[in-house]
Amino acid sequence: MINKYLYTLLFLTFCKTGLAQNKLTDSLSRLLNVTIEDTSRVLVLTNLGLQYRNTNPDSSIYYCEKALVLARQIKFKRGESFALVTIALSMREKGDLPKALDLTMQALRIAETNNYAVEAATCLRRIGLVYMDLKDYQPCLKYLYQALHKQEAIPFKRGIAIEYMNLAMTYEYMNQLDSALFYIQKAENNKELIEDVYPEVNRVFGNIYARKEDLQLAVHYYNKGIETGLNLNDYRTVSFICSDVARMFRNMNQPDSSIAYAKKGVQFGQMASYKKGILFSASILSELLDTVNPKEALYYYKIAAAAKDSLFGAGNIQTIQSLITKEEDRRKEIELQKAAYQNRLRQYGLLAGLGVILIVAFILFRNNRQKQKANIVLEKTLTDLRSTQAQLIQSEKMASLGELTAGIAHEIQNPLNFVNNFSEVSRELLAEMKSALDKDDKEEVKEIADDVIQNMEKILHHGKRADSIVKGMLQHSRSSSGQKELTDINALCDEYLRLAYHGWRAKDHSFNAKFETVFDEAIGKINVIPQDLGRVILNLINNAFFAVNERGIKGEADYQPAVIVSTSLSPLPGRGVGGEVIISIRDNGTGIPASVVEKIFQPFFTTKPTGQGTGLGLSLSYDIISKGHGGTLQVETTEGSGTCFTITLPQQA
Repeated sequence: MINKYLYTLLFLTFCKTGLAQNKLTDSLSRLLNVTIEDTSRVLVLTNLGLQYRNTNPDSSIYYCEKALVLARQIKFKRGESFALVTIALSMREKGDLPKALDLTMQALRIAETNNYAVEAATCLRRIGLVYMDLKDYQPCLKYLYQALHKQEAIPFKRGIAIEYMNLAMTYEYMNQLDSALFYIQKAENNKELIEDVYPEVNRVFGNIYARKEDLQLAVHYYNKGIETGLNLNDYRTVSFICSDVARMFRNMNQPDSSIAYAKKGVQFGQMASYKKGILFSASILSELLDTVNPKEALYYYKIAAAAKDSLFGAGNIQTIQSLITKEEDRRKEIELQKAAYQNRLRQYGLLAGLGVILIVAFILFRNNRQKQKANIVLEKTLTDLRSTQAQLIQSEKMASLGELTAGIAHEIQNPLNFVNNFSEVSRELLAEMKSALDKDDKEEVKEIADDVIQNMEKILHHGKRADSIVKGMLQHSRSSSGQKELTDINALCDEYLRLAYHGWRAKDHSFNAKFETVFDEAIGKINVIPQDLGRVILNLINNAFFAVNERGIKGEADYQPAVIVSTSLSPLPGRGVGGEVIISIRDNGTGIPASVVEKIFQPFFTTKPTGQGTGLGLSLSYDIISKGHGGTLQVETTEGSGTCFTITLPQQA
């Protein structure tokens, strides 16, 4: 059995400061001398490799290659994937981009084959970073967004923060500074952001503000990045920051400061065997020293040329392009195979349906002996089916309305109670006012009048709340006009979440579940058909409450039913902020069996007990989103753990 402590250690390795890292390295070295299970040994070796990443890439590769050999011997696929991607990381730092890319793609194939979501996301990120090194930013963004979506689906918050940072870095290189600032702020605000990334985060902030010519903020973040990098022994990032500072001073026509930082960049780059940092800093030195010290300029020119050739030599670029082409062909082949499989399924379904029809037609023909009678029977059957289908669809809509009405009845009771209570209090206050008037006590009359005014304001407030609830019900119950309106998606989701919860409480007073919202305020209003979208959201939320209730009935120890509704804005690659609005409805209920998950959007298919569902809710929801709004409705589920439905809508719907 794999040691869980070592798994935790693997993900926390990058969180340690310099002194802590030394202690951790010593601890890991001692563990190698202890008799431990083979899988744990793989993890220890990989962790040691991670420790040496920023200080000694050769040692990192040495330990990870030992881990790789052992993992393959014992058929430990997750360990093999870890080792491959860690070797690839060190190879990239040393400047061997073809090898780094080849190893990363090997790790990706293992991760995808075995459904290792975190590892697959890491590999997609690393492929994107290779494109970043090549300054090919559009495919870089494509892979980084793929990695982000995988991290969000898990969800793995630390991984999400890393993807935000890399997206910010890419947009900064593309000089799309608003998008870069948007993502780096999201990364910085993520409480799960690991300490090891802080130097890089500060570097990106510094580069953004340097491009914005806000030199004071740029210097502030550069200094923070250098300080945190030195504390972590992260000479790679320190080298990179020094080259960025040198470039900034060169652009400010301060050659002495630029030369000083560029020399530090070369020094730290050599300490970390970081070819990219050496290249950038040495190139600046060869340029600035050309007129003042030609001999020294030539020295740094040779260093820069060697680093550039190591990174971007013609042979390397050709190899990288070949690997990229093979990987793209592989992924296209997978997609084609999936499409072919789906086509076969559809063909088999059509053939089966045709066979059934032929059998029915034969039976009708044999029984009736007359084609005309058979046609009459078939026509009547078709008419009945259409009528039944229409009735079922209407039944599904009425069921949705019934659930909504139950929630509204429960929720509207609160403002009505307030109205009644404050009205009663106001009646008593007015009686007191009459008595005070009889006594000619003007001061008391004024005080009572103020209280009555406050009560009237409260009555008005709760009356308006009740009115809005009733209008919402009418809005839902009326037939859809098919006309899109500018709608506040966050408000729509919040309203239907609360109404669905109160509906369940109205039906079953023992029902209880935690529900929460995570809304992105940057979304604003988008064009949708509110009645139709509201039905979809209500249906998905009710399904989520049904799932958590079913799991709760089983009486699992320490189980806390929970439903989370979240919204977010996903920028489209190359367009900055804006693009797709994502609505996620996640529960920790029973989940959906893998054997039926592909059928859930089919009409009349349901996993609910007989009498508790028509099997049309998800089918209608799918049509509303895909056909009515040009979006997508997807599901991710794990039986026994929970389900997440994701609605994706174009922002300009």
